[in-house]
This record gives sequence, C-alpha cells and structure tokens, in this order.
Amino acid sequence: MNGTRHLIQCHCMLPQYRGRSIPVFHKFVVFSKFDEDDEIVPKLVECNNCGVIHNIIDLCKSEIVHNIEDVRSIVKIDDIIPTIPADTVSILSSHKCDISIWENVKFIYDNDLWGESVVIAKDTVNDSSQFKILTIKSENRVRVDSHVRKDEITGEYHIK
Repeated sequence: MNGTRHLIQCHCMLPQYRGRSIPVFHKFVVFSKFDEDDEIVPKLVECNNCGVIHNIIDLCKSEIVHNIEDVRSIVKIDDIIPTIPADTVSILSSHKCDISIWENVKFIYDNDLWGESVVIAKDTVNDSSQFKILTIKSENRVRVDSHVRKDEITGEYHIK
C-alpha cells in the first residue's frame, strides 16, 4: 500500500482574495492512501478554511458532501497522537503541522516504512527555500534535518 499528499481545491476563498475579478479558490493538502489496485481509497476530509466536507475521489479531486451536519468519522490530530511515539508527537506539535503531515507520519509508522521522510516546515527568503525534514529511521528513532534550496530554475541546489 502507498500513500501521498496532494492538493484539493475548495469553493471557498481566503479573505485576501475576495473581490478579485478572477476568483482564487482555497486549496488545502490532504493525505490519501492507494489500495492494491493503485486506486485512491475514498475518505472524507474537512476544508481547513471553511469547514466544508469533501469526499476525496482521486488525486487532486473531491466532491463536496452536502446534507452532512456532524461528521465524526473524519480523522483528527487527536486521533493520531496516541498511535505514534511521544518524541514524534512533540516534533509535529511544535511545528504546528497540519493533519496531512500527521496522517503521512502515521502511515509510515503503521507500515514500517523506515527511512521515509516528510517535510514538516518550509520557509522562503528571497530566492531560497529552507525545508525542515523529519526522517523516521526506525520505530524509536527519528532525525530532523534542514535543507536549503536556491529557487531559481537555473540556480544551483545547496544542501546543508
């Protein structure tokens, strides 16, 4: 089984984009699993801006679910916390990671995918981006590294 993070577009807008002649709809990241036929396993997720419920049907595709008021089956961060080691919980919490990162990390632990990495933070300054990457080395060992990348297409990559 595989999993990936991908973008879903909602029909809501962030306040800074309201009033534009061409609408800029809000996008948010979700984590999805693939079944043995490489099809997305459908699931319900909540838009992190407006709270609308989306049914994930494919990579970057969802359907808005109408007529649902109290959805308790959506996975929340509090559901994941008891399932991963406390040190990892501390790292994810301190970086204010969104639910897609928490689900990705849980997937790594659940499937013993030791050596897998997840970007837990990104900052852009001028023409460079700095990433903080969590690598899950084993059930009880993680590593956090920082990488810097020059963002110009023709620029060199610098990794520290």
